[in-house]
This record gives sequence, C-alpha cells and structure tokens, in this order.
Amino acid sequence: MRKKILLGTLCIILFFSFFTFFYYKSNKNKNLIEKKKIESIEKEKNEIIESRIESSNIIEDVSYSAKDTKGNEYFLKASEGTIDQNESNYIFLKSVRGIINLKKYELIEILSDFGKYNVNNYDTIFSKNVIIKYLDNRITGDYLDFSWDENLMIISRDVTLKNNRSSLQADVIEVNIKTNDIKIFMYEENKKVKIKSIK
Repeated sequence: MRKKILLGTLCIILFFSFFTFFYYKSNKNKNLIEKKKIESIEKEKNEIIESRIESSNIIEDVSYSAKDTKGNEYFLKASEGTIDQNESNYIFLKSVRGIINLKKYELIEILSDFGKYNVNNYDTIFSKNVIIKYLDNRITGDYLDFSWDENLMIISRDVTLKNNRSSLQADVIEVNIKTNDIKIFMYEENKKVKIKSIK
C-alpha cells in the first residue's frame, strides 16, 4: 500500500515537474520571440528616424545673400543644398548660380555644377563646369575659390578666358573683384600662357 502511495506521489511530482519545465520553456521561447519582435520594431523605427534626419539635411531651392557696408551684394542660388554632417556651417550645393553685384562695376555671374558654401563668412567654392560672365568676358574652369571678405576669385584647372578681342588658356586666373586687378599665370615657370587674338 505504501509503495502505491509513494509511486502515485512520485508520478504526481514528476507530472508537475514536467509540466512546470515545459511551461517555463514555452514562456521563455515566447519571451525570446517577443524580445526579437520588439528589437526588430525598434531597429526599423531607428532606421526610419535616421533616414528622416538625413533627408531633413537636404534643402531644395536654397538661396543666400550677403551685403557689405558699401552696398555691394552677393546672391547665391542652388537647386539643392545638403548640410555637412561634421561642420554644420558648410552647405554642399548642386546646380549653383552666384551673382556678385558691385556698386561701381557690372554684375559678375558664376555658374557651376557643384558648390560648397560657408554660412559664416560667405566664402564659396564652385566646382565642375565653372562659368564666369563679366562684361564681355567669359571665363571657364573646373574650380573657383571665392572669398567675399578678401574680394578675391581664384579660378583654376583648365582655365580659358574669352572675349571679343582674344582668348587665352592658363593654369590660374586671379581676380580682385573690387579693384578689377587680374593676374594670369601658369604653375610652372617654363610654361607660358597661351593667347590668341580674335580678328
């Protein structure tokens, strides 16, 4: 009789042990699945937030302007601007058009495929397919460094200047936009600026 009671008790204990074991194991699996679902949802949310942050750094149809105490003005327009992630005072530009409106001189127009603009001091780098139009002069190159504070434009890389009278090719053309002084030179001393007269 005691053996039967002991055997019955042992069976009940074993049954509850197995039941408890499988119950906890099942719950543990459910918790793992739930945890993975939550992690996956959080990851998706983070990716959405990051993509929104990245896209929020892109500004369409941007324009900037500056004016000095003498009334000289600088306008800059681009089809798109992207804020630099590392240095927020820089904006990368696409399809760029700049206008320099000096009180005593004619307008200077600058076009380029790309640009980099400093919102603090208005300095601008124009790059790729740079075109500068001033009076009857047309200067083309691949790189233009413009400093508003120094009143200086430095055009380099495959530079050509054309007007009604002549055309020339050089490595660099440096223009002081306030004094109208122009320096044209080659990097190497043994190379000369190529000039052609147009008749």
